[in-house]
Amino acid sequence: MTLPRGRAFRDGSHGHVVNYHHVIHSLRKKPMALMGLVYRDQLFPRQAFRDMFEVLLERAGEKAACRVTVDLLALAHDRGCEAELAAHLEEDLSQHRTPDIPTLRALFGPSEDTLPTVKVQLADLKSYNRLASTPASDLEVTA
Repeated sequence: MTLPRGRAFRDGSHGHVVNYHHVIHSLRKKPMALMGLVYRDQLFPRQAFRDMFEVLLERAGEKAACRVTVDLLALAHDRGCEAELAAHLEEDLSQHRTPDIPTLRALFGPSEDTLPTVKVQLADLKSYNRLASTPASDLEVTA
């Protein structure tokens, strides 16, 4: 993996190299922090995410725009569907729609066929009672 290097500009400001994967866990806790981020523009992985954030700011206000945008970034992070989600956002933008997060989660979620079936077999609690009542000298230790 190769990352660009953040270099200082001639005016003294620093270039930021930020990947949303590194900060998404913090943003989930405080989505409004997205408004004050110095490196917010570098945070968006693709132009569609940036454009949707701007549209959401105009239509829904800061709080809703931050919440939906963080949800979109979290979905891209968790499900590994950044490019596909960006294409869907571009379609939403062209149709003048805002994203529907529950629908997107269902669309990009794992299919029921790929989920493993887990069968849990609980131990008989009587065996713990027998173990607790057995003196330590009678227990056999195997290596």
